Amino acid sequence: MSKKIQILVVEDEQAIREGLIDVLVFHQYGVDSAATGPEGLEKALTGKFDLILLDIMLPGMDGYEICDRIRTADRDQPVIMLTAKTSDEEIIQGLKLGADDYVGKPFSIQQLILRIEAVLRRSQAGLELARSIALDGIELDTENLTGTRSSGEVAFTKREMEVLSYLAQHTDRPISREELLVKVWGYAKNLDIETRTVDIHIAKIRRKIETDPKEPKNLVTVRGAGYRLVTRA
Repeated sequence: MSKKIQILVVEDEQAIREGLIDVLVFHQYGVDSAATGPEGLEKALTGKFDLILLDIMLPGMDGYEICDRIRTADRDQPVIMLTAKTSDEEIIQGLKLGADDYVGKPFSIQQLILRIEAVLRRSQAGLELARSIALDGIELDTENLTGTRSSGEVAFTKREMEVLSYLAQHTDRPISREELLVKVWGYAKNLDIETRTVDIHIAKIRRKIETDPKEPKNLVTVRGAGYRLVTRA
């Protein structure tokens, strides 16, 4: 008998927490939960979970700090953030700290399950990274998740480096948003899912690798086709 996938739900609103538990149990997941930030962090660091569903607004410690602490201990732990905050800057903050994806409240159960399945599929499959990537003005070390430029070292999340690595392996053509969702995020093909995570990641990456993010030279947009990475030989 295969072992159940274990999910930790960190959510302070009782009705939402209990609803999530019921849905996840119905879908055959093993579930543990926490109602406060400190309790959630303790369980996340001491337990073994295949995925953590992490609310941002929590008593005692917010989800941003918890995500940061989780990433310090284990950069590969899958995390999906649950947020009632929907501005780009607020979502970017969670993704900047290494969350794999986000789900905005209120959310549909179908959208949530699709995101969970995608993150789990992605974490189990893994993505082969290019060893290093040379761009205009910055050298990327994919193993250590860093970039080196004249102004100093830049830190990247694992997901950011996966995006860059996939683009670096296909510099001969533009890569569509849909292809990135399938190949990097693990979503099934032709899946009707509402997410801006690709756009937000591209914006984050440009802030790190471009001299002027508004006029990108390394990570360019090909109108109507997607994105292309311009590497140095």
